[in-house]
Amino acid sequence: MNNFSTTGTLFSKNFSLNLGGRILDLSTPCVMGVINVTPDSFYGESRMAEPQTALHAAREMLDRGALILDVGAVSSRPGAGHIPEQEELDRLSPVLETLRNEIPDALISVDTWRSGLAREVHRRFGIHMINDISAGDKDPEMFPTVASLGVPYVLMHMQGDPSHMQDNPEYGDVVDDLLRYFSERVYRLRKLGVNDIVVDPGFGFGKTAEHNYTLLRELDAFRMLELPLMVGISRKSMICKVLKVDPDKALNGTTAAHMAALLNGASILRVHDVQEAVETVKIFQQIVKTPDRGV
Repeated sequence: MNNFSTTGTLFSKNFSLNLGGRILDLSTPCVMGVINVTPDSFYGESRMAEPQTALHAAREMLDRGALILDVGAVSSRPGAGHIPEQEELDRLSPVLETLRNEIPDALISVDTWRSGLAREVHRRFGIHMINDISAGDKDPEMFPTVASLGVPYVLMHMQGDPSHMQDNPEYGDVVDDLLRYFSERVYRLRKLGVNDIVVDPGFGFGKTAEHNYTLLRELDAFRMLELPLMVGISRKSMICKVLKVDPDKALNGTTAAHMAALLNGASILRVHDVQEAVETVKIFQQIVKTPDRGV
């Protein structure tokens, strides 16, 4: 059931995240800009391997309203393979160093499933958040590592591995299965003392188009976890297949899907196109705000 109303009661709880002592208020949904330090991410415009290219993009994203930058060095597109940990670090380091030196106030998340890399980039660059597509499944040391670092942690669901996750994804009930999955992992993280947890259903990660749209339609079910919800659907195949377009022509469909996500409780939009996402949030705020009816 969708609990949307125009009385401003869409969110049952105002969430916040502690990013290195800075409190990010999520009572208004925020936008996270994607910076891919990769040669093979599915959307070509997001590939920014050169530090100065990434810096230019980061400044533009922040100017347009992004509150967090999510930097990743390994493509997780369907069919993507792994790279060695040292290569991942070698790709990340010059970009993170440039961002830290040139825009030191920027809030930076690193997209990685490797605990050793998470520790290293936190030590060297003071990154503020870890975004783990495997929810700790690919590295059993990730949960205790996040607990020791004291940074917010994005817990994403993925069935299988990027190299084969879209071969034949199956669920009993995709919403119920993901709720059980997250509940068990949130319990383990809480026992370790991790306070700032963000849940990401993992659109496109081991899910058919039908699974993805079921999750989008029933996103409000995840409110029972009482955690902020991140949605990453920007220019993904679930949009491209419906519209019969390539990712470079999927912005309009992305904006429509972003509004659906916001109306169903998303707290963070992870996007390639920051300005359009920020504008979507502004329109969303007008839809859900409490009307002034006078006395």
